[in-house]
Amino acid sequence: MFEQELNQYWKTVVDTIQDGVMIVDRDGTIVSINKAFERITGYSRAEMIGNSCSILNCDICEIARGSKGNHWCVLFETGSLEMRRCTLIRKDGSYVQVLKNASVLHDAEGLVMGAVETITDITEIIRKDSQIEAFRRELRSENGFHGILGASAKMQQVFDLIANAAQSDAPVVIYGESGTGKELVAKAIHDIGGRRRRPFVKVNCAALTESLLESELFGHVKGAYTGAYTSREGRFEAAHGGDIFLDEIGDLSLSTQVKLLRVLEEKIIERVGDNTPIAVDVRIVSASNKNLKELVDKGSFRNDLFFRINVIPISLPPLRERVEDIPLLAESFFMRIQLKNSKNIKGISNDAMEVLMAYDWPGNVRELKSAFEYAFVTCQEPLIQPYHLPANIYERQKSKTTVKKPTLNRKDMKRKQLIDALKQAGGNQSEAARILGVSRVTVWNRMKRFGIHLKRNLDT
Repeated sequence: MFEQELNQYWKTVVDTIQDGVMIVDRDGTIVSINKAFERITGYSRAEMIGNSCSILNCDICEIARGSKGNHWCVLFETGSLEMRRCTLIRKDGSYVQVLKNASVLHDAEGLVMGAVETITDITEIIRKDSQIEAFRRELRSENGFHGILGASAKMQQVFDLIANAAQSDAPVVIYGESGTGKELVAKAIHDIGGRRRRPFVKVNCAALTESLLESELFGHVKGAYTGAYTSREGRFEAAHGGDIFLDEIGDLSLSTQVKLLRVLEEKIIERVGDNTPIAVDVRIVSASNKNLKELVDKGSFRNDLFFRINVIPISLPPLRERVEDIPLLAESFFMRIQLKNSKNIKGISNDAMEVLMAYDWPGNVRELKSAFEYAFVTCQEPLIQPYHLPANIYERQKSKTTVKKPTLNRKDMKRKQLIDALKQAGGNQSEAARILGVSRVTVWNRMKRFGIHLKRNLDT
């Protein structure tokens, strides 16, 4: 009785499935499909039943009709097909990307009677993959450097410094306001340096108390203090052979600075509660949003430590000093958030970009990213408008009598930058490359891409 009831409701069960289901006989004639199959292919049940499944023009179907004509498809030779990606042609002529599974059906005597096939529409997954790949290409483009975006001359100079610092084993200190991307720079130095196959360990020196930070950096032995139930290695030991990133190094206490100086000079550490020296081979990359030289003058930062860590200083410009990078960063953040968001937001309006370009960004790139996260929550329209941005950004620009307008798109802006640099250099491509902070080959390539001819363009 149960089997009869199950058979009665089997069609309802199959029609509930979101994957397309198709059953064919030995000749490949369609004998049954479910509603999902109709939706995915655009064909109705009436149009499909009785027709050959070749109507779908699947790009992986292999005809294997032998001389006896007993097999119409290789599926009947292999017995199954698992997780094969293919393209079908829908009724309206459009293409649909699907994931296909298929299996041969046997009767009670074990003879082949047909086959069942399921298809899963993966068009949206393919679209997302394409977006992700486009985004990856954007990050690899000349406008970026290992995940750090910027086409301005100041950022090109930073990229050159990063590349040069990575080839050295000397300590690096990265200066910049909060939100300028100091950690990204540290990671880029590690990723392209000689220690890239070894650990990259991060420590925020401002996030822990003095006692906890000392234990975090150098480790401790069992019983070193209340709660130290077991011995534990510190971050310096964990980073052995690699790089350690000390963020907000200006917040270190003077006693911790002394121990850090010993690591730099002698390349040994001692765990808290122990006096056994442990050798460590670590390259120190530090960062600070404070002026360390001023801290030295005030007596809150050791002069000898300052000179040991300040071997290769890299200063990151605040966003307000590289306004020309805002459209590039805005597009990047828009794409990143769009990939994770189900809203059908197409882009950024010119008015919104105008507001972004005019704002002074005290929180720098981090604040710009947060502004887009906010805009994706508030926006219910195809384009992000000024009023979708946080109130402190939008209202401040409304109150101003004039608003700085981005008169050029990114391509035109880069072309203008190149022409200006060539004019300043009197047509000397090597000098123009130095002004822009790029190589001479890059200048030559951009001149070719933008159709810039020295005499004709520089005379106008």
